[in-house]
Amino acid sequence: MTTKSLLLPIQVGNNTLKHRVVLAPLTRFRATDKAVPTDLQVEYYRQRASEGGLLITEGTFISLFAGNYNRAPGIYNQEQIEGWKKVTSAVHEKKAFIFLQLWHVGRAGSKKFNPNNEQVVSASDIPIKNAVNYAGGYEYEQPRALEIDEIKSIVQDYRQAALNAIEAGFDGVEIHSANGYLIDQFINSSSNKRTDIYGGPVENRSHFALEVVAAIADAIGPERTAIRFSPGTPYQDMHDENVIKTWSYITNELQIRHPDLAYLHFIQANARYREDGHQNTNDSLEPYRQIWKGPFISAAGFSTSIDFAFDLAEKTGNLISFGRAFIANPDLPERLRNGWEINKYDRTTFYTHEAVGYTDYPYFSARSE
Repeated sequence: MTTKSLLLPIQVGNNTLKHRVVLAPLTRFRATDKAVPTDLQVEYYRQRASEGGLLITEGTFISLFAGNYNRAPGIYNQEQIEGWKKVTSAVHEKKAFIFLQLWHVGRAGSKKFNPNNEQVVSASDIPIKNAVNYAGGYEYEQPRALEIDEIKSIVQDYRQAALNAIEAGFDGVEIHSANGYLIDQFINSSSNKRTDIYGGPVENRSHFALEVVAAIADAIGPERTAIRFSPGTPYQDMHDENVIKTWSYITNELQIRHPDLAYLHFIQANARYREDGHQNTNDSLEPYRQIWKGPFISAAGFSTSIDFAFDLAEKTGNLISFGRAFIANPDLPERLRNGWEINKYDRTTFYTHEAVGYTDYPYFSARSE
């Protein structure tokens, strides 16, 4: 019997994966109030590790000023590094691989999370409109546009966070440049009205993202560097004047400048993964696959569209990242391999702080006994 492409090996950076089922980065708020990873997180990632599988962690703050949502983790001090070492050790014991997602939320944060109530920052002084932040239930605030020297400093924060991740034992890092967070705020034309080298045409709006990639690739190697994008995704008031042109330009620049990156990770536009039961069969990512020659991860909506995930992997050879299905099924790769039933997830426990809905989902064998 022919093995489905989703379950075939692939080389990702320095790592030979045994299948293409990836744990998507998922904010879960199980760290301490000092942003230190907990034993609960160790168990969560250990459960979802499979031999030759790839896990991507939840978004992890690169500095004290990068967002600091309560109970989300960081990677900017030694206590956090030591906490993450326990996670990477647990994952590696199961012969799996794990990348850390590097996160700065920009205008999606709140001054109440900053040490001295500092104003939130962004590409421009444009707030997110008509929305409430899921991390704290507060209305979004007016951001302050970053000065050029501050942008340069944040690039260095990303670089140091990547070095910290390697010290913590991670196999690589994924730069979060999606979902309306800081780097995405520079890329999208609706949130970036700057008139300097970081604003205006796409060549300028992508400058920050490309600087971060270059700094990290130089620090830890391109084969341990990856980045995630969400072209055309409206979450957190994101809009761009020419989606395909913008992200095609960025993808092409990465192909030219950094062809040996571990992977590019793209989120399907309008996959509506926040709507339970919606089945996505829309693929919006083909323009970028045509440009990028390295490993490509497709994301969003596959947890409720398993057949579509298999079909897309067959058609493209892509890795597929799963969020909700992996939350509820720690043994998801084996369930997909064997056609076993998929546990249902409980959305009400996604952003709580306990083991319930986090580490208590059963393996197939445990549930079937």
